Amino acid sequence: MDSPPLFQALHALAEDNVAFFQQSTSETGRRFVAAFTAIREHARCLEPVLRHFSSVYHVFDLDESTPANGYRSLAHTACCCLAHVLHKSQYVAANRRSVFFRTGHNVAELEAYCAALRQLRALLYVAQRLLTHNRPGCLFHHEERGLTEQVLQEYCTLHKGCFYGRCLGFQFTPSIRPFLQTIAIGLVSFGENYSPHDSSLRMAASSLFTSGKFAIDPELRGAEFERITQNLDVHFWKSFWNLTETELLASVASMTSTQVRVSRALRVPPEPFELPLAADPSLSITITPPVAHTGPAPIHMRLISHELREGQDSEALNMLAQAEGPVGLELWRRAPPAPPSPLLLVHFHGGGFVAQTSKSHEPYLRGWAQELGAPVLSVDYALAPEAPFPRALEECFYAYCWALRHCHLLGSTAQRVCLAGDSAGGNLCLTVSMRAAAFGVQLPHGIMAAYPVTLVQAAASPSRLLTLLDPLLPLSVLCKCLSAYSGTEGAEGEPPGLEKLSPVNMMRRDTALLFRELRHSASAWLGALLDSPGRSNGAGTEAVRKSVSEAALDNNSAVKSRSSRKSQTCQDLSFGVSAPMAPAPQGSPPRFFLSGRPPEADPAGAEELQYPDGFEPLRSDQPPASLALETSPVVKNPFMSPLLAPDSMLRGLPPVHIVACALDPMLDDSVMFARRLRELGRPVTLRIVPDLPHGFLSLSQLCRETRQATALCTCVIREILLPPEPAPPAAPPSPRKHRQLERTPPTGGAGPPRA
Repeated sequence: MDSPPLFQALHALAEDNVAFFQQSTSETGRRFVAAFTAIREHARCLEPVLRHFSSVYHVFDLDESTPANGYRSLAHTACCCLAHVLHKSQYVAANRRSVFFRTGHNVAELEAYCAALRQLRALLYVAQRLLTHNRPGCLFHHEERGLTEQVLQEYCTLHKGCFYGRCLGFQFTPSIRPFLQTIAIGLVSFGENYSPHDSSLRMAASSLFTSGKFAIDPELRGAEFERITQNLDVHFWKSFWNLTETELLASVASMTSTQVRVSRALRVPPEPFELPLAADPSLSITITPPVAHTGPAPIHMRLISHELREGQDSEALNMLAQAEGPVGLELWRRAPPAPPSPLLLVHFHGGGFVAQTSKSHEPYLRGWAQELGAPVLSVDYALAPEAPFPRALEECFYAYCWALRHCHLLGSTAQRVCLAGDSAGGNLCLTVSMRAAAFGVQLPHGIMAAYPVTLVQAAASPSRLLTLLDPLLPLSVLCKCLSAYSGTEGAEGEPPGLEKLSPVNMMRRDTALLFRELRHSASAWLGALLDSPGRSNGAGTEAVRKSVSEAALDNNSAVKSRSSRKSQTCQDLSFGVSAPMAPAPQGSPPRFFLSGRPPEADPAGAEELQYPDGFEPLRSDQPPASLALETSPVVKNPFMSPLLAPDSMLRGLPPVHIVACALDPMLDDSVMFARRLRELGRPVTLRIVPDLPHGFLSLSQLCRETRQATALCTCVIREILLPPEPAPPAAPPSPRKHRQLERTPPTGGAGPPRA
């Protein structure tokens, strides 16, 4: 729906509903009146702001055929929220006189979206500040201090729970929202039972008994989601995301995905080898194994092929194979091998540099292997915080060179090679290619980077403001992952006293603890159901269950003291894109995100953001997250943040094809990186997927929209591996016809003259 008709319809419905419920003297009627009055006010203030953005956001697009940037995404998200409010207002107006009308449920829905509108209004005001302070055409703030610091402070104090309760995933396609709700319920249940000393299996089993209360109480789920994202460390997110690595979930995903003949885990020993130079194959360079942080160690990979090819059953590859599962039957040996494929796809998985392996991404990799007819080699690089930058880059570069050197073992001749990766893997695709160009070895024929991270900093941009409401990528989680990759977590972020157990002993311990926890959790769950609300903890429970959006309509609870929250937020922040930085002091480890310096240590701290017309957003009840940042030279390393690479390095990249999400907080990373390559004259394409969240490749089997987006990535890889052949030149006219034309006099001619 266009903006003017949307606002007109919303104003008319709000006035009609206010007039109807003003006749009621009940508490619910007063809540309806307060909700519709607030909605009318938010819509009145949002209309000129959205009109202003619609007149300027085309300036930040890559080109006319690619209308995408963070300003568009913010405006689209606000319009989505307004459309949901309009739909709910229409439902209330049509059914408010019915005896089956659920007044409590509908007023809670309206209050939730009213709170979401209030927070989106704050984000749009912040985006307006970015629009006026940024350099023309630039989506990232260029100063290391100032507005970027203010944005991070503001995020720490803003209320976020309204986006994780009833309004969860409202901006995405409807078919994916039930899955996002399931993820949110599982996350808060897992977080309630999280302990760094327990195994993920035990915590997941305990979560099954506590998930019910979060399913039936959206306000409680939102408050708990906000608490978890603000307070828990990177090890929690590592444990939660790695649940997809368990044998049960991996087996289910394997049964529902494309069947392949070859899926083998490989363990390549860290041995140096020679690789010819691309410019002069008679010369070679020695590729040494990775040594950063942990010294030489085997590189883990996974080979996936839809059919068995020559070399994949060789004795040399069998020596590298790693047994998986309790049974190692390899029935694919019965079929004769097919000839090697001229194509090879090397894949780097996502996971925020801290979690997951190729096992989690195997479902869509199997589909690629079938549809492309090419072997797929997915690299299980070392993960942060145990192995921070540049360990993952070194392992991925070594694996890429090893694949070129030993392509005959992979069932390929490597005549056409493509690098593919999503999120963190997309970052590694770009940096591995930059390193290959620096070493002078063969470059891949193209890169397919899905929603890549190109700026590993918490720099302010309009799309990154969407982290306030993104259920899969909140800003605090993003900062923890990037901090771990940059090396500032290290041993400090490791849980103290973590027991070191072998896999066998851990399985024995977990088996005993699992049955004990199942018994205790079942008893506690049943006891909680039988508890009456009037007991000693009843008041606290009712306070938690009270709609946070209802509190938003109360002036006494909505407008809180900003100074009390801001005084708890560290002000040691410094980040940017192009400004020079001072080196870190000697003798101290590099600090990136977490810093213990008090606010008084920085007299030139950022000023508070001021909103127009006395507007004040909702403030969080949680302690502000410690997202203070102190710059370190490593965060501006071009092999960590390719967006900051000099022109000379970017000119050496092969053709880059980026697939980004319109509602992804990392959208501006893709747009700005594609713009830099376009300005340098390098071949680059940017394709935008609408209405899907970050990480849609991992959800490829979920719904029709994710399957279509995965098919788009497949088409991009096919264009790289199988470029269209040039059209043959037009055939010249036949010589016989040519002679006949020469003998034929022109029509109407007088013929040859007589002698």
